[in-house]
Amino acid sequence: MTDFLSELFKVIIIGIVEGITEWLPVSSTGHMILVEAFLPLNVSAEFMEMFNVVIQLGAIMAVVVLYFHKLWPFQRKVHGFQGWIKRDVWDLWIKVIIAVIPAAVIGIPLDDWFTEHFHNYQVVSLMLIIYGILFIIVENYNKHRTPTITSFSQMSWKMALAIGAFQVLSLIPGTSRSGSTILGALLLGNSRFIAAEFSFYLAIPVMFGASLLKLLKFGFAFTMAETIILITGMLVAFVVSILAIKFLMSYIKKNDFKAFGYYRIVLGILVLGYFNFIA
Repeated sequence: MTDFLSELFKVIIIGIVEGITEWLPVSSTGHMILVEAFLPLNVSAEFMEMFNVVIQLGAIMAVVVLYFHKLWPFQRKVHGFQGWIKRDVWDLWIKVIIAVIPAAVIGIPLDDWFTEHFHNYQVVSLMLIIYGILFIIVENYNKHRTPTITSFSQMSWKMALAIGAFQVLSLIPGTSRSGSTILGALLLGNSRFIAAEFSFYLAIPVMFGASLLKLLKFGFAFTMAETIILITGMLVAFVVSILAIKFLMSYIKKNDFKAFGYYRIVLGILVLGYFNFIA
C-alpha cells in the first residue's frame, strides 16, 4: 500500500509538470525527461510511453472547458436553419482542421520513427536551446512591428496551413508543440494573443489523435493500478492546465515570450549537464 501511495505521489508531480509545460512554450518533453530521471514510475516501458501521451487528454479538457463558448459551433435556433450555426466558429474550426493536416500527414506514419531516432536527451537539449534562442530573436524582431492579424476572422486558410506546417517541427522532441506553433504564428504576423490561443485549439485534434493511436497500440487491458495511475495523472493535468492557461493569457497581455526563451536555454543546458556529468 505504501509503495502504491508513493507511485501516486510521483503521478501527481508528473501531472503538475504536464499541466504547466503543455501550454507554456517550454517543451513538456524536456521536463518529462527530467521528472522521469528523478521520479521514475514503477511501470512497464510500454505503459510509460502510452501514459506520457494520454495524460495530455486531461490538459486538453482544460481547453475545452475554458473555451467552450468560443468552440461550440451551435446556438439556439433564431430564424430557420441558419440560426443554429455560429458562422465565425465554423470558420475557426475549418482553419484548425486545415492547420492539423501537415502534422497528421507526416506525424501518423512516422510517429514510431521519430520516437526511435529523436527521443533522447541530446536532441531534446539541442531543441530547447535552439528554439529558446529563436524566441528571443523573433521577439526582438517584432519589437517595432505591429501585428497584422489580431482576430481569427483575419487569419486566412493559407496562413492556418502555414502555422500547421510549423507545428510539424514539434514532432522532434524538445521543440514544444505550443512553442513551434506560437513561433510560426508570430513570424507570420499574428498577435501574441491569437498565436497562443490558436495553439490551444490546434492541440485538441492533435492530442486526441495522438492519444488514440497510443491507446490502440498499447491496448485496453489495464490493471487496476494502471487505471488509477492514468486517471490520476489526467485529473491533475486538467486542474493545473486551467491555471497555466489563465496565467499565460494574462502574462502575454503585458509581456512578450522572451522570458520563456531564456528559460528554455537554461533548461537545455541543465538537461545536458545532468546526463553528461551526473546521471
